[in-house]
Amino acid sequence: MRTRVLRRLAAQPNVLFGGVYGAVLASSMVAALTQYGARARADRLYDAKWLLITAVASALAHGYAHIIARRGDETHHGGAQALGILLDEWPLVAATLPTVLVLDGAGLGWWGSRNIEYVVFALNIVLLFGWGLLAARAAGRTWRSGVKLGVADGLLGVIVVVANAVIK
Repeated sequence: MRTRVLRRLAAQPNVLFGGVYGAVLASSMVAALTQYGARARADRLYDAKWLLITAVASALAHGYAHIIARRGDETHHGGAQALGILLDEWPLVAATLPTVLVLDGAGLGWWGSRNIEYVVFALNIVLLFGWGLLAARAAGRTWRSGVKLGVADGLLGVIVVVANAVIK
């Protein structure tokens, strides 16, 4: 029963959207921040800080856009509802936390900081696979179909992250 409730919670559109967007954002930010060869421990702490700031700013921007977009439905929304809309963007920030932890660990010397961006990239691709699998299973797909969709989502994530890194 608990697994079913957790799966239902995790399969909400804002959680899936935030999870996917946060994983892509984390990989893209790390690629952009490390493209010039800064790999010292202090650089990784700086990267973690800016990733978290960017995730919060992105979540606020998405929430703000939702607030403006919902004004068009001719329903009056108060300040409490606007705050709730902003807080609904928490999954985007939460999805960047594994990367923040990896970068902080490298910055604190828990593990090497050189080439940690490849670890981050692999971690986020695995997370994208997981989000794809979770969405497929929540939609009633079989495990086999869910794994196939998860692999496809992970590969699509590779394409999106590489494209973002090349653009930046």
